[in-house]
Amino acid sequence: MPYSSFNPATNQAIQTYAGWDDHQLEQALANTHRAQQHWSQTSFAHRAKVLRDTATMLLAQRDRYAALITLEMGKLLREARAEIEKCASVCEYYAQHGEDFLRAEQISSDAGKSYVAYYPLGTVLAIMPWNFPFWQVFRAAAPALMAGNALVLKHASNVPQCALALETIFRDCGLTDGIFTTLMIEASQVADAIASPYVHAVTLTGSEAAGRNVAACAGQHLKKCVLELGGSDPFIVLHDADLDLAVDTAVSSRFLNCGQSCIAAKRFIVVPQIADDFLRRFKSKVDALKLGDPMDDATQIGPLARLDLRDTLHGQITDSIAQGAIAVTGCKPVEREGFFYRPSILDRVTPEARAWREEMFGPVAIVIRAASEEDALRIANGTPFGLGSSIWSKDVARAEQLSVRIQAGCTFINGMVKSDPRLPFGGVKASGYGRELSKLGIHEFVNAKTVWIR
Repeated sequence: MPYSSFNPATNQAIQTYAGWDDHQLEQALANTHRAQQHWSQTSFAHRAKVLRDTATMLLAQRDRYAALITLEMGKLLREARAEIEKCASVCEYYAQHGEDFLRAEQISSDAGKSYVAYYPLGTVLAIMPWNFPFWQVFRAAAPALMAGNALVLKHASNVPQCALALETIFRDCGLTDGIFTTLMIEASQVADAIASPYVHAVTLTGSEAAGRNVAACAGQHLKKCVLELGGSDPFIVLHDADLDLAVDTAVSSRFLNCGQSCIAAKRFIVVPQIADDFLRRFKSKVDALKLGDPMDDATQIGPLARLDLRDTLHGQITDSIAQGAIAVTGCKPVEREGFFYRPSILDRVTPEARAWREEMFGPVAIVIRAASEEDALRIANGTPFGLGSSIWSKDVARAEQLSVRIQAGCTFINGMVKSDPRLPFGGVKASGYGRELSKLGIHEFVNAKTVWIR
């Protein structure tokens, strides 16, 4: 089945690529397995040089790769440039710290000498989404490659040009053939890839449903996996919050990448003392957002990545309004070429609404009015998801105490939730398990091997 690339801003076809059959997949995995045997024997210094060269190329060709992201999935061009810069930073981070993270650790025991050494697992299958088509791949690839693993990529079907560009970048920066390979396969072929004896671990960023399927398949074949799934992140605004800062950050966090981010703030949980004031300021800022061509640096809201995503979002919104939510602004598609949707706010969302229960992946903010601070925490935890969260209060010590009670992989106090190479990233509950980035991220796909010597 062919891969088709479309421009979401115009709905125009760009290019079509042929998909692989099962024989091509098997050959590619076997080739990667052979190549990884040699790569695992290379020095940390050599691997670090490849990552540093990759960072240099990304920065030198930043505008070119950013334009490709914008063309293929509709991200604002300035946001795409920032994404490329972040990819370079994660390469530099693991080039600098990878060897130290994987240094053998001496352990006192009944042996004359005992230690834990860290060795690569083999080939990691990365199943990646379209919303950050470079960053999601690099945050998995940089630590995996630095550890001596190979990586095969099953990218989202709507970003084939990005997927192939990633393979070219790594090859041009010194990776031998097979160490990073883009697999041009369908979702129906992923199970065969996981089952292959040439694949030793799996990392997925995607939906909860995809995570359950991949985890089940990986479990059946006893393959290690890391899952970063959906989120419905609470943004808790307490009575003593700096509302100017909270509102400005609320707009940035919710509408970055047209709201298509797992760790975007999605549920704005406000206490009674400031609820109306917050909503008034928030609506004013949202209404001022400029919608248009994502290639134009003046644009603040671009298109959604696909038509089906826009249709799904609109269905969630219209159902939620029918279930009692109030449409404050937006809440309808834009009548123009491309997959545009108006920046939207739903107020007084209750548990009966789809917007309360489901992840909303697009430019819509959900305002939930809590009865108290304690009620705000109850609402924050009253979701299957547990990826990111934030608390807004001038009493930082109190906010830090409250953060302990939030069920999430991270809590940011008076700041926008974001990923950072220096900090572990991942979720709990239906948001997945395992961690990416930091020392924890590179340790996910290594064999922590005990060596005991009399």
